[in-house]
Amino acid sequence: MATYESVIKITGAVGDLVFYTLNGKNVVRKKSGFNKAAFKKNPSYEKVRQNSSEFGHCSRMGKIIRKSLEVYIKEAGDPLLYQKFAKVMTIIKDLDTLSERGKRTVENGLKTEEGRKILREFQWGAINNLSDGVTMKDHVLYKNDHCTSDHGVILTLKLDSENYSIESSKEIIRWNQQQDKSFKKYFSDDDLLLYFVTLKNENDKVTHIGFV
Repeated sequence: MATYESVIKITGAVGDLVFYTLNGKNVVRKKSGFNKAAFKKNPSYEKVRQNSSEFGHCSRMGKIIRKSLEVYIKEAGDPLLYQKFAKVMTIIKDLDTLSERGKRTVENGLKTEEGRKILREFQWGAINNLSDGVTMKDHVLYKNDHCTSDHGVILTLKLDSENYSIESSKEIIRWNQQQDKSFKKYFSDDDLLLYFVTLKNENDKVTHIGFV
C-alpha cells in the first residue's frame, strides 16, 4: 500500500492497481492475487479447498459440542478454550482413515479408541481432569479411591455430524458408600454417544470435569 498525490482523484481499479481513499489520503495498492472462481475450480487449489472444508467442519463440530456443555465448562476460566478445543477437533478428525482427504470427519475420528482417548485427556482450564476422579465401563462409573466428590451430573450426548446437531440427556449421580454408580441408557448404542461428567464435593464445588 502506498499514498500518492494527484490533481485528478482516481477511484477504482486500473490494471493491477486499485485506487481509493483511506483516512483522507489517496492510497494505491496492487490487486489481491486471490481469485474466487479459480479457488473453486483450479486444480492447483485442491489441497487448499480440502483443508478449508475440513477446517470449517472441525470448527462447527467444536462449537456445537462446547455449546452443549457451556453451563458446565464456564467455570473452566480459560480464555483460550475455544482455540484449544478446535485444535483437538482437528487432531481427532485426522484419525479418520475411512474418508478421503477433504471429507474426513470428527465423528469418524471419535469412533477410534485413540480419538476417544484424546477427548478424555482434554484439559478444561484449571479444573481437575475427570480421569483423576472416575472411569467408566458398561454404563457404570467407578470412583477412584482418592476421589472425594460425592455427587455430580452426567450428560449423554448424541452427536449428529451430518446435521451439526446434538441431542442430550442429563442425569444426577450420587455416591453413598459405594464406589460404583450405574447410569441410564438414553439412546441406541448404534448412535455416536459421548459422555461428559461434572463432579462436585459436599460444598457443591466443581472438582472434576471432562469426557469419560
